[in-house]
Amino acid sequence: MTSNLRLLAIATIVIGALVFGLKWAAFIVTGSVALYSDALESVVNIGAGILALVAIHVSAKPPDANHHYGHAKAEYLSAVAEGVMIVVAALLIMTEAYGALARPRALDAPLLGLAINGAATILNVIWSTILIRVGTSARSPALVGDGRHLRADVITSVGVILGLIFAQIIGWAWLDPAMAMGVALYVLWSGWSLMRVSIAGLMDAAPNAEMRQKVETVIAENGKGALQAHDLRMRETAHMTFIDFHLIVPGTMTVSESHTICDRIETALAADFSGAVISIHVEPEIKQKSGDVVDLTGFY
Repeated sequence: MTSNLRLLAIATIVIGALVFGLKWAAFIVTGSVALYSDALESVVNIGAGILALVAIHVSAKPPDANHHYGHAKAEYLSAVAEGVMIVVAALLIMTEAYGALARPRALDAPLLGLAINGAATILNVIWSTILIRVGTSARSPALVGDGRHLRADVITSVGVILGLIFAQIIGWAWLDPAMAMGVALYVLWSGWSLMRVSIAGLMDAAPNAEMRQKVETVIAENGKGALQAHDLRMRETAHMTFIDFHLIVPGTMTVSESHTICDRIETALAADFSGAVISIHVEPEIKQKSGDVVDLTGFY
C-alpha cells in the first residue's frame, strides 16, 4: 500500500507541473490577473505533492527507540505545511489583484486562454477525485489534503472561467482583478480549513461520536464474561487508530480467562478498525465506576 501511495504522490507532482504549465500559458496569452491567480495556486500543488511524498515515506517507517508510536503524524505535518503554502499563495494573489483593480485593462486572446485553462481544470477534476478516494480509503491525510486542495483549485478555476466569459460579454475589465481577489479569499479559507483539520490530528483530537459508539458496540458484543468497560480513550494518527480502556472482570476470574476476553475484543476491534492499536487494562470488580461506561453484565 505504501508503495502505491508513493506512486500517487509522484504522479501528483508531475500532473501539478503540467497543470501549472497550462495555466501559466493561459495567463501569458491573456494577461488576465484572474488566470494568474489560478496559475499561482497551482504552484502550491507541486510543493504539496513533494511534501506528501516525503511525509508518506516518513510515516511508513516502523516504531523505533525514539518514536515508540511510529511516524504516522508526519502526514499531518505535511498537511499543515500545505495549508501554510496555500495561505501564502492567497496573500500573493491579493497583492496582484489589488494593483490590477487600480489599473484594469482588456484581455488579449481571451478565448484561447480560457480553452487552455479549461483543459487544465479537467485534468484537476480527474486527479483530485482519484486522490480523495484513494487517500480516504488508505487513511492518508497527505493525499486527502492534496485532493481537497485540487478540488478547491477546480472550483476556483470554474469560477474564473465563467467570470471571464461574463466579463467579455458585458465588457467590464474590472471584473478580472475582482475575480482574482475572490479567488484569493476562497484559497485563504481553503488553506485555513486544511490547517485546522491537520492541527486537530496533531493535537490528538478524539474521533467523532459515531466512531466512539461503534467501538463501544464492538466491546459490548464481544465482552461476554466481563462486567464493565470504562475510561475509553481514542485518538487517530493518519492510518492508525489508538484505542485504550479499562475492562472490569469478576475478582475470582483467572488471568487466563480475562486474557481470553481481551483477545476476543481485540480481534473484533482490529477487524473493524484497520491499523488499530489496542490497549486493555484489566481490573477487578471493586474498580467499577458509574457514569460513562459500557455495561457488560447483560452478557455475563
